[in-house]
Amino acid sequence: MALPRNNKYGEGREALLAATVAVVAERGLHGLTLRAVAEVAGVNNTLISHHFGTKDALLHEAVAWATARAIRLSDLSATETIDGSFARALVELVAKEPQLQIFQYEFVLEARRRPDLRDEAVALYEGYIEALELALARHGHANTKPLARAIFAALDGLVLQQLTVADADVVREAIECIGRLLETNLVASGQPA
Repeated sequence: MALPRNNKYGEGREALLAATVAVVAERGLHGLTLRAVAEVAGVNNTLISHHFGTKDALLHEAVAWATARAIRLSDLSATETIDGSFARALVELVAKEPQLQIFQYEFVLEARRRPDLRDEAVALYEGYIEALELALARHGHANTKPLARAIFAALDGLVLQQLTVADADVVREAIECIGRLLETNLVASGQPA
């Protein structure tokens, strides 16, 4: 499970963040140790202290890194419509990098048990909702904040289903259905689709 070694400063930090995501995805937050992260990253665990100071600081940085990476890779903030292309990209992202989503679910669940993590869990979800809100507004939707929250909840649930119980094709079809519902909503409100 070790990641390829890098000797460049920025790449070493990135490898530690990726390793943190991988460890939490595999072992849960209770399995997150500096030794485990160092082992997966293929570095000495003193490098973690050098870059992040503490395990909690590493975790907080990993949450921001995983969320930004998932939003960027899904092209969520740049999407114009939730169509077949978006659906395929999201399903492929989940299939290719499931640890990104598993890590985030683990973090959100742990925030339920640890109130000190709640604000960060809220910020994680709000980042996705804001990206969707921008996309919906650009496409002409009104009342975008509650609509973005509803669409994100559906997408979030479908990603969880893909990770656990549903076939990728079933999830892709459901995402495409959300897109059709959004287009119907635009037409019904008198907006050009």
